[in-house]
Amino acid sequence: MVQKYQSPVRVHKYPFEMVMAAYERRFPTCPQIPVFLGSEILSESRSVDGSLHVLERSCKLNVDAPRLLKKIAGVEFVYFIQKNTLNWMERTLLIEAHNETFSNRVTVKETCSYSVHPENEDWTCFEQSASLDIKSFFGFENTVEKIAMKQYTANIKRGKEVIEYYLNELRAEGVAVIPRWRPPEKRILASPTLPRPAPLPESRAELEVLEPSSTEPTAPDADKLHADYIERYLGQLTPMQESGLIQLRRWLQETHKGKSEAGEWKPEKIPKDEHILRFLRARDFNMDKAREMLCQSLTWRKQYQVDYILEMWRPPSFLEEHYGGGWHFHDRDGRPLYILRLGQMDTKGLVKALGEEALLRHVLSINEEGQKRCEENTKIFGRPITSWTCLVDLEGLNMRHLWRPGVKALLRIIEVVEANYPETLGRLLIVRAPRVFPVLWTLVSPFINENTRQKFLIYSGSSYQGGGGLVDYIDKEMIPDFLGGECLCNVPEGGLVPKSLYQTEEELENPDHIRLWTETIYQSASIFKGAPHEIVLEILEGCSVITWDFDILKGDVVFNIFHSKLSPQTPRKDPAVLPPGGNNVQLIERSWVLGADYSMVESPLTCREGDSIQGSHITRWPGFYILQWKMKGPPSCTATALPRVDDMLATLQVSSHKCKVMYYTEVLASQDFRGSMTSLESCHSGFSQLSVSTTSSSQSQSSSLISR
Repeated sequence: MVQKYQSPVRVHKYPFEMVMAAYERRFPTCPQIPVFLGSEILSESRSVDGSLHVLERSCKLNVDAPRLLKKIAGVEFVYFIQKNTLNWMERTLLIEAHNETFSNRVTVKETCSYSVHPENEDWTCFEQSASLDIKSFFGFENTVEKIAMKQYTANIKRGKEVIEYYLNELRAEGVAVIPRWRPPEKRILASPTLPRPAPLPESRAELEVLEPSSTEPTAPDADKLHADYIERYLGQLTPMQESGLIQLRRWLQETHKGKSEAGEWKPEKIPKDEHILRFLRARDFNMDKAREMLCQSLTWRKQYQVDYILEMWRPPSFLEEHYGGGWHFHDRDGRPLYILRLGQMDTKGLVKALGEEALLRHVLSINEEGQKRCEENTKIFGRPITSWTCLVDLEGLNMRHLWRPGVKALLRIIEVVEANYPETLGRLLIVRAPRVFPVLWTLVSPFINENTRQKFLIYSGSSYQGGGGLVDYIDKEMIPDFLGGECLCNVPEGGLVPKSLYQTEEELENPDHIRLWTETIYQSASIFKGAPHEIVLEILEGCSVITWDFDILKGDVVFNIFHSKLSPQTPRKDPAVLPPGGNNVQLIERSWVLGADYSMVESPLTCREGDSIQGSHITRWPGFYILQWKMKGPPSCTATALPRVDDMLATLQVSSHKCKVMYYTEVLASQDFRGSMTSLESCHSGFSQLSVSTTSSSQSQSSSLISR
């Protein structure tokens, strides 16, 4: 397996020329990096005007590996070839490195770049990416991979420290300003290489201009993350954790795109960085598992319009009175504090009066509010706050809380929250736990993630008072009065729900009753080999606009749009190719001939599993437009090109499986169309709340022609 690393953007708040002068001091040896034993120049060239300098080095490294492994490998040191391309005119340095030792067994590639900060020409950006592919190594492949990744990550952040060390050394020697490169006819300096430093500034005022700035960290552009921004808003991450965040963020940018008014494909807004990071943490930064979990959650949010709960959900008045929960300031760490007086709540009455769906919706609104409060507290306290604390008071808990439908509703709520709000609970404080609590805990604990369970602190009786109790986690002046604190708490006590508010089973099952899972504009369909899914839209006048928004939930799919003057007959389902179950409709008659009875109006679009596609088509003629999703087949073979083994195996593996798509379509009059991203807002598509622009991004300045 190929291991990859991608760094965030690290910024030196010094001009490019100063950073280059500091960088050159790392060679031929660098005491600050013990594994770097020395280097030797292999070749060097400069352009006539001195603006381009290309240098190739051989670098000798000492690897901290077990003695036995070195003996088996027969080497004490490893050698890398490094090629530097320094462009003084563009103010960039490109560093490309690869291993020379064991190159037939191990492939290591690294690319680094220094460039001018896009928003401040007196700052310098640094980026780094690398890949490691171990083909074979005497049976020690896993060991070598662990050693290589450990040593590489240990030296990643040290690189910036080394540059800062030499920058300080330059300043101590009186080098404060290095003029920029100028073409030969305008240059005053005679040297075609590194420009000669200017004299040390005579006044303190001049020197202060060169001091590193302390402005609020922001990302250089929408597609990159700033190292200072990560530390300020997301917290301390290891280099590999930073890399995981950047890779997953980039994958989302590539797979979630929509069409602009000009007809070009551009990135759709993606979830906020702190939201992406929660899923990575929930899966211990396993990229594949985190990506799968996040994609399922984003599809769930989109399908059931969870983004709009805070705007659309208005709890009934009796719920606000009888639901014993509410927000109450914050804990000692600055986390928002939510208090739940579960022991005083009538869970049976709430379920009978509201129904399970409405109760779930209310809990989801609490979680959405919690995320919002975390963002606000991050700004207030000046440090990353990505989770909240929950204080649960169990006084009054008894056997009526173990009513089976109530427990069932609780388990379902836990399941939904665990899947879609991971790592949002920072700490759970349970106080006044009665004797019946172990019974309830036995029922619900198997449904709670192990990482979440480790955040639980349980106090029985009055053990929450005094040292080691609540005062260790909540300031004394913020402990609620009903727990012996000094703070007046406005959280409702709960209490019994009047039976007059109970609804009958028929009323709870009524379609008009509040239901989360039926309020969706999206439809789902299954696609099988030989059985595409098709829908028809009748267009009465030309220049109408067909818009679409769909997600590929499973498999790879090809999306087509056809036009026909003929009206498709009754939708058919072919039992010969369609397994039982699943929404699947075919409209194009088998007798129809492409080019005669119907025609293709858009080029086929291949969509991969996980892709989110938004787009539009301006109709030229009235008639019937058929949107088709079909399973992607193996690539066609020419007479001189035999099918690849991998393609044939893939075909065999998926031939009996189905693909799944979730879609929404809308037809607009041309005068109402303002670009698909705008028109689709009317149907609440996209990640509206999760993708509100954060301090990490600015407006995207590029667009893509690929809809992924």
